Amino acid sequence: MRTTLLLARHGQTIWHAENRYAGVSDIGLTDEGRAQAEALGRWAAAHRPDAVWTSPLSRAIATAEPACRALGLTPHREPGLRECDFGVLEGRTLAEFAAEVPQAAEAFRADPVTYPFPDAEDPLEAASRGTAALRRIAAAHPGGRVLVVAHNTLLRLVLCTLLSIPPGEYRRVFPRLRNAAISELGVNTDGSAALLSLNVPCEPDVP
Repeated sequence: MRTTLLLARHGQTIWHAENRYAGVSDIGLTDEGRAQAEALGRWAAAHRPDAVWTSPLSRAIATAEPACRALGLTPHREPGLRECDFGVLEGRTLAEFAAEVPQAAEAFRADPVTYPFPDAEDPLEAASRGTAALRRIAAAHPGGRVLVVAHNTLLRLVLCTLLSIPPGEYRRVFPRLRNAAISELGVNTDGSAALLSLNVPCEPDVP
């Protein structure tokens, strides 16, 4: 029996608007991010997923709130869905890092799993916890359709893991997940998965 996970990255934050890394930092949504969350709520009202799960970070919770309100559901919070800790890059841009440590930045660009940022969470450990979280969610809703609101880097690492793509390729294969867009993932009872759609906007006029 296949469970459909409807994966959504949270809405835009101030740091994301400036292309700054916001991993474990709890950064709020911009006005545009709140508009994206409302669009996701309208999408949920039309498509009626059976449950909503979120990362414990406030930007994910706030993004899921309109959907939960439209569906009359209480969201489940899953600690394993939190974003990766980016270490010294929290609140900074890759360009700023490259200006200070160009060789380390170039190594990260070439293979972000083998050469993560200093003091960052091990990307393979993040991929493992995120993959386990999605499999737990799928197992809790066999045959159901579940909206999951989480984070850009974590979800890309997890998609690579579930689809047997080398995790170090996540930036190349999945350049980015769009804010509040839907990526549909089918998860089977044996834990295998298939990507059914990627970055489908909730509404055509919402970035």
